[in-house]
Amino acid sequence: MPVILQGLITIIIGVGGCVGYFYLSNLILDRFIFPAKGENIGRNINRANAVRPWLFLFPAIFVLGLYLVYPVIGSFIRSLYGRNPDTFVGFDNYALLFAGGDFTTAFLNNMLWVLFVPSASTFIGLVVAQLTDQLSWGNIAKSLIFMPMAISFVGASLIWKFVYANDADIGLINAVRAFAGFENPIDVMQIPFWNNFFLMVILVWIQTGFAMVILSAALRGIPEETIEAAILDGANPFQIFFKIKVPQILPTIMVVWTTITVLVLKVFDIVYTMTGGNFGTEILPSYMMDFMFRDDGRATAIAFVIMIVVLPVMFWNIREARKEMR
Repeated sequence: MPVILQGLITIIIGVGGCVGYFYLSNLILDRFIFPAKGENIGRNINRANAVRPWLFLFPAIFVLGLYLVYPVIGSFIRSLYGRNPDTFVGFDNYALLFAGGDFTTAFLNNMLWVLFVPSASTFIGLVVAQLTDQLSWGNIAKSLIFMPMAISFVGASLIWKFVYANDADIGLINAVRAFAGFENPIDVMQIPFWNNFFLMVILVWIQTGFAMVILSAALRGIPEETIEAAILDGANPFQIFFKIKVPQILPTIMVVWTTITVLVLKVFDIVYTMTGGNFGTEILPSYMMDFMFRDDGRATAIAFVIMIVVLPVMFWNIREARKEMR
């Protein structure tokens, strides 16, 4: 069957199924469960109106339960078993993780990514958004800065492999060192601790464009009256930016920061492509892959730990979003 025909049939079945579900569920509710007739007509109408919103929410709740809640519960249960799915080990997988030095290194590296990448991406994006808005060719500059967002993480990693290459004829860093008079090339991916920051630069390079676009729109939404009042009061450009503009777009800044934070906690491609987690650059997702094909129980335990780490950020983001809606 042609793909286009498959798509059309899927759309027809999906849309028709939704319409049929809502029509039949409301019909059954109004005619058979709480019929609007008889002595209890008023009570039945109120009960039907109370139930009706749940009929509309049920498909979404069902899909979320099937594709979100069930996998989470299933993953937690699987993490309580060993490599053999029939061998129940309890919390031994978690105990082995926290007792191992490699897990500690991966966890601390993840925290380092969380502290550095969202902050750097958001700050640079904010500064670039402010500066490009003052340029006549600012839109061209924004397009160039946003362009890395169109590149996959693996593609970006391969580009930066050339930048970090241990060869003065290929690697940009070693070419600059050679020009400055340093004869021996260095492999920045093997420098302990600092190699993590060289990896983070790749993600900052990618995400700065995202932060710039969102924050540029927020800056343009600031009322001109507040800026004009600050200028009349004698505020200089730095005071206008940090004391007038930034406080007014702070909610947007926090949304950008939390969005990048969630992305950082899931990043895997960059580390796997650049170092494979070697030289002290292991993070939780890459560490999970080490156990994926030899110890499913421990790999699932690591996945559950990653989810627990992400939850506080998600709850905080939801709470802030609700504050904005009030």
